[in-house]
Amino acid sequence: MSERYAYVPHRLLRTRVRDIASGAEGELMAVVNENVSATGLEHWVELAYIRIPSGREITTAGANIESA
Repeated sequence: MSERYAYVPHRLLRTRVRDIASGAEGELMAVVNENVSATGLEHWVELAYIRIPSGREITTAGANIESA
């Protein structure tokens, strides 16, 4: 099995973004391609990590972020 994750360059890194799914806003800290496979068959998803005002980081699908 290959690596579990890989960082993805994104034009909105370190800017204020909104998670379309939850409506949460914060700073985009990272976007990663992550292998979420629980079996031998690889399954990759793109996750965005957003730091909200409380300081906690939330994740959402990479396609769910937009500039705030």
